[in-house]
Amino acid sequence: MNKRLIKNSKLSNRQIGKLIDFFVLEVPALKAAKVLKINRHSAEKVYQIIRANLALKCEEESPFKGEVEVDESYFGGRRKGNRGRGAPGKVPVFGILKRNGKVYTRIVKDVSRSTLRKIIRTRIVPESIVYSDSFRSYNGLVLDGFKHFRIDHEREFTRSRYNHINGIENFWGYAKTKLKKYYGIDRKYFYLYLKEMEFRFNYRKDPDLGITIRKLLKINNRVLD
Repeated sequence: MNKRLIKNSKLSNRQIGKLIDFFVLEVPALKAAKVLKINRHSAEKVYQIIRANLALKCEEESPFKGEVEVDESYFGGRRKGNRGRGAPGKVPVFGILKRNGKVYTRIVKDVSRSTLRKIIRTRIVPESIVYSDSFRSYNGLVLDGFKHFRIDHEREFTRSRYNHINGIENFWGYAKTKLKKYYGIDRKYFYLYLKEMEFRFNYRKDPDLGITIRKLLKINNRVLD
């Protein structure tokens, strides 16, 4: 008997496999459930289990080194007005991107100097070249052993071919565009959706994302509590 892709699931491996294919194609769980003629709650649970496994994979990524970009962004919130740092009702997220490589994201309680530098020290190899904007929370990275270059967004003309954070900014745009289609995400699940975006970005060149996800499920064989 084949090992269950998802432990204790009432769905067959064939049904779960179909749901994985729909997930890869970004088909909503409700629509996938209708096509497969299964309970929508079962489909939604499988989607969340997939996201949980993608999150685990993202957290296992090795520390970054070389040329690395760092930045923060804000997600969610329906209140109009302020944008960026200090915007009400939004979730602050810190991001690290290896140039021409992968991205790593972390939901943070604040964007203070101590919070961001702690993540940087644990996720970036010392002596790497770190690019950031001029936000004060990035002060002191040289003292932590990094080569640090700042970008002044108010003086765009000073940007050079190398002195920029276009990569991480492109990821923020990528993630926010994809998340818009969910029309509001419960905050308790936002982490899973964010990590889904991170995983999709990191594996965007994967020739068969479905096979990669199946392998993760077989390795972890996890269910959500």
